[in-house]
Amino acid sequence: MPVVDGRGRVLGVVSEADLLPKEEFRDSDPDRYTQLRRLSGLRKAGSLTAGELMTSPAMTVTADATLAQAARTMARARVKRLPVVAVDGRVEGIVSRADLLKVFLRDDEEIAEEVRREVVSYLFPPPASAARIAVDDGVVTVRGRIRDTSLVPVAARLIHVTFELDGWDGATH
Repeated sequence: MPVVDGRGRVLGVVSEADLLPKEEFRDSDPDRYTQLRRLSGLRKAGSLTAGELMTSPAMTVTADATLAQAARTMARARVKRLPVVAVDGRVEGIVSRADLLKVFLRDDEEIAEEVRREVVSYLFPPPASAARIAVDDGVVTVRGRIRDTSLVPVAARLIHVTFELDGWDGATH
């Protein structure tokens, strides 16, 4: 949850990781070694306000950032959610890992059409090649006869598929 100032600008974030020490140390009296090793956790366990509990500064992303930029920011900061801010720093929303992954949830026919349009039509154009695309539960298979088998590893790298081609013995995943 973002913690904001009076103008709606992000000051920090309270995350699950910030809340865990409150539960961990709630009914315990840690020994001196644990106290020294977990000083930050003990401080958070004793916090009474969001300002005391939050992690600051907050990692944020602007509303015009690409999904890839948001994903990189989240991965580098090791966070599961990222506040989305306007140019003036006001919170506009939150993007989560699940939000980013929804982009990849497409039905089989959408995937097949993209493979036909973006890869097969360029690497294996008709009439010299007769490549058929099948997608089953997100797994792409390209079958058929192609003229230049040296392009198979290139296509496999582009679309992560299994090739079963007439007259070609290998399979590339």
